Amino acid sequence: MNNSKPLNGNRLCLDFVNLPFTSGDPLEHATSWLELVEFLAEKGIVSETRSKELQNLPEADPHAAGTLLEQSERLRQRMRSAFQAKITGTRILREWLEPVNAVLRVTEGHDELEWDGIGWKLGFVAKHEGLEWLLAAVARSGAELIAEGEKSGLQRCSNASCQLLFYDDSRTRRRKWCSMALCGNRYKVAAFARRHAEQKARAHHA
Repeated sequence: MNNSKPLNGNRLCLDFVNLPFTSGDPLEHATSWLELVEFLAEKGIVSETRSKELQNLPEADPHAAGTLLEQSERLRQRMRSAFQAKITGTRILREWLEPVNAVLRVTEGHDELEWDGIGWKLGFVAKHEGLEWLLAAVARSGAELIAEGEKSGLQRCSNASCQLLFYDDSRTRRRKWCSMALCGNRYKVAAFARRHAEQKARAHHA
């Protein structure tokens, strides 16, 4: 994926709600069909072959693609609202969870070992043949995180201008940044520049 930030949420559902990275603010830009398909492929939810087939779906079946994209965006935004509420300790509204439950309801199925040409992997086989099963793993991941309760490691990046969420499962639970190489490094550079400016100011007035 051509992202400005890496997938670093540490949970499938958090990488999903952080989409798309190309916009700068996940809340101000809807995920495109191509971004959604690339995400599903990168996370191993669909194979490379299936990914290529799905990329052409808007032309082959625009209604099916549009419906799934709309469902995907609703799931992403509502899960993000629920996660933000968990972080701030406010109440999670039932309406935010409905898109999660809706996907879980229509994606009844089972896990099954599948041969991918190289080795065996565990894949989800949906009971129904609709496209909603593509979002099943994301919805399940989100449901599990919401059900974790108050002691969850869910965090928001300490960079005030960053909207990205992540799950801190480190031993110390002191992770502060979505990415140390990006937001963490920017904070260090800014802090250094601020200290340098303060030292010059003190030297000037001495």
